[in-house]
Amino acid sequence: MKQNGKPTALIMIFGATGDLAKRKLFPSIYNLYTKGKLERFAVIGVARRPLSTKDFQTAVKNSIQTSNDSPADVNDFISRFYYHSHDVTDSSSYTALNQLAEELDGNYSLEGNRIFYLAMAPEFFGTIAEHLKKDGLTNVRGFKRLVIEKPFGHDLESAIALNKQIRTAFSENEIYRIDHYLGKEMVQNIEVIRFANAIFEPLWNNRYIANIQVTSSEILGVEERGRYYEKSGALRDMVQNHMLQMVALLAMEPPIRLTTDEIRSEKVKVLRALRPLKAEEVNDYFVRGQYGSGKINGEKVPGYREEPMVDKESNTETFVAGKLMIDNFRWAGVPFYIRTGKRMKAKSTKIVIQFKDIPMNLYYQTDQTLNPNLLVIHIQPEEGITLHLNAKKAGQNMEATPVKLNFSNKGADGMNTPEAYEKLLYDCIRGDATNFTHWDEVALSWSFTDKISEVWENTKEASFPNYQAGTMGPKAADELLEKDGFFWWPVTDLDV
Repeated sequence: MKQNGKPTALIMIFGATGDLAKRKLFPSIYNLYTKGKLERFAVIGVARRPLSTKDFQTAVKNSIQTSNDSPADVNDFISRFYYHSHDVTDSSSYTALNQLAEELDGNYSLEGNRIFYLAMAPEFFGTIAEHLKKDGLTNVRGFKRLVIEKPFGHDLESAIALNKQIRTAFSENEIYRIDHYLGKEMVQNIEVIRFANAIFEPLWNNRYIANIQVTSSEILGVEERGRYYEKSGALRDMVQNHMLQMVALLAMEPPIRLTTDEIRSEKVKVLRALRPLKAEEVNDYFVRGQYGSGKINGEKVPGYREEPMVDKESNTETFVAGKLMIDNFRWAGVPFYIRTGKRMKAKSTKIVIQFKDIPMNLYYQTDQTLNPNLLVIHIQPEEGITLHLNAKKAGQNMEATPVKLNFSNKGADGMNTPEAYEKLLYDCIRGDATNFTHWDEVALSWSFTDKISEVWENTKEASFPNYQAGTMGPKAADELLEKDGFFWWPVTDLDV
């Protein structure tokens, strides 16, 4: 519910002493508060460790000061934070939490609106949801919403079981499965670039586009996440969610209206049209890699198998490249190439749309090879759009030379755009689920990636490690495109 157009809610963060809460959630709530988007709200930090509310408020203050050079009104802000030491399996703990929630609801006039943010280990999601219902926390006069971090299950079977548990307490339209990539400014901009520009939408099909490439590369290794990563790998950690979500936005049909249901409906159609892979086809369409030791920025870094909590003979992939085919009228025959990996040459998330060559090169007399036209959408670390064209070279001859038309968000606004979590939290508080993942999308993504997981887990990759830290992945990833007559566009040469 809103007063004067501004939403109000009690936000309960389960896992409030964890890294995600400190680095992302507290600063995001603070930014919404300083921008005047949140006026009447309170936050209950819920975690296992014993902690006083005063100590918790100090921790929140430290988090704000770390992320903000000169925070204003920070004392008033942290005064709205309360702490509850909690056992996720104990009903009496939920009863005490509910008493605190009702007290704050009255003190801050929150109208019974509650958001439950589960920023903790996914094995507790179902248990918490069931207890919230059983112990009365979802019995409210306002709205109730559940925000869940990935991974949503480990495969399709576990995702179905988890969804069944959660749905006993929350309806589908009350579940907000967060994918922080969907909060990024330029990912949200994909729809505007496509549907608000007459020069692109008529060309957005297999008659004019040769291929589309989506790259998300990281310089960092697995760091302290070895135990989690050993269970997930790059396929579950990145492809099943972030990468397939970006492909769905790039490939979807124009929705009837820009509403949550219509946009989701079109994304689901794309995921349904993904060409399913037979077991024997997996290695023709997908490549896996694992980083060995190498140098990044002049410093020696260890290989994946030398990282803490990682099996010395690990078969887990830290890199995935794949070719997706979308079998529908618009995209028949156009490959969508995706790649993602850790310990790569550059930190970059980019989408490259490569347009087909013109039917005849009129510049053949000059032995010129024309560069293809590219539309590059820069998602991180910089944000912007670049259009690569050919134009006349200065001088007497009719020679063509490549030129770039750039738009940079950083340049335009003089600052970085809002943090993805800040946008998504605000959407959740307002009840806008457009940039959250629907169950149908989750299920279809799992059913696609499960076939790949099954093949990879049952065959030991003898070549691991097969790429050096500080490179752009294994040679087989380049060969995947070479078979089709293409190559990966180098992310560092396409900067905005």
